[in-house]
Amino acid sequence: MKKLINAVEDVVKEQLEGMALAHPELKVNYEPYYMCRADAPVKGKVAVISGGGSGHEPMHGGFVGKGMLDGACPGEVFTSPTPDQMYECAKAVDSGAGVLFIVKNYTGDVMNFEAAAELVAGEGVKVQNILIDDDVAVKDSLYTAGRRGVGTTVLAEKVVGAAAEEGYDLEQCADLCRKVNQYGRSFGVALTSCTVPAAGKPTFELGEDEVEMGIGIHGEPGTHRMPIKSVDEMTQYAAEQIIDDPAYSRTVREWDGEQWADKELTDEPFAKGDKVIAFVNSMGGTPVSELYAVYRKLDEVCRAKGLTIVRNLVGPYITSLEMQGFSITLLKADDEILKLWDAPASTPGFVR
Repeated sequence: MKKLINAVEDVVKEQLEGMALAHPELKVNYEPYYMCRADAPVKGKVAVISGGGSGHEPMHGGFVGKGMLDGACPGEVFTSPTPDQMYECAKAVDSGAGVLFIVKNYTGDVMNFEAAAELVAGEGVKVQNILIDDDVAVKDSLYTAGRRGVGTTVLAEKVVGAAAEEGYDLEQCADLCRKVNQYGRSFGVALTSCTVPAAGKPTFELGEDEVEMGIGIHGEPGTHRMPIKSVDEMTQYAAEQIIDDPAYSRTVREWDGEQWADKELTDEPFAKGDKVIAFVNSMGGTPVSELYAVYRKLDEVCRAKGLTIVRNLVGPYITSLEMQGFSITLLKADDEILKLWDAPASTPGFVR
């Protein structure tokens, strides 16, 4: 294992210390871990919080700042943060307008954010939990019950963060986040594994001529392995999995202010004439130059399918340590989403 670390047990703490020194516009708390805007709480503004295991940077801590998140809770590498982290973060950023938790669909994240929501509500704080479950590759994986939460999380944090900045109330922010999740779909491809510091060895093995299709951001297996193909062939396969994905219905649990309630949701498929935001993401080890080759083919496939890319994002935004590979996210974009996507943002990992 070759990594820029001192001791395995100090990885997250020392990285947070470096981030705090590099970005004085953030406040970093160490017991428990969380970070928030230095100007938090912002009077009259809904506070937007997300979090998850470290190792996916710049998500989530890199998206804390004006126009995106008010706070983020980092767990240990690929390990969910704990309820006390979310609870303390929520108390630090709540201005009285309420708190929205954006939660990726991983079992630990879901369980701990639900516990935190109950704790926060018990303090009289208005709170909403909205789940992101956009991965079309697999319905269930090592970490999830239902589709995994991946690239749409980044887009939701941008769009909903802008809405909160513009004065949306808590219910409006929750409705918008739910809509972004229903409009977004993702698919990932791995060329190599990654190595979690605590494990000291690759999470899985891939042959020199193999790729894993439909990979998760923690190295979870995808749909199948196949011999490595050209970038055009792999991009077309991934894009078609997203664009041709049928309607997807499921039941999710959401906090209604007093208790958990089941909500039936259906994601409608893409249709000819849709405008989309296209997000081509590096899993950490793939250079941006190669991502543009992916984007080139993605644009061609979208045109052939009757979709028009109206905005794009290309780069490493939701990574898996040093894994080589890419993911594609397409988000159907209506006028509201486009307006909020174009709104200003100033964070360490995303500036507009």
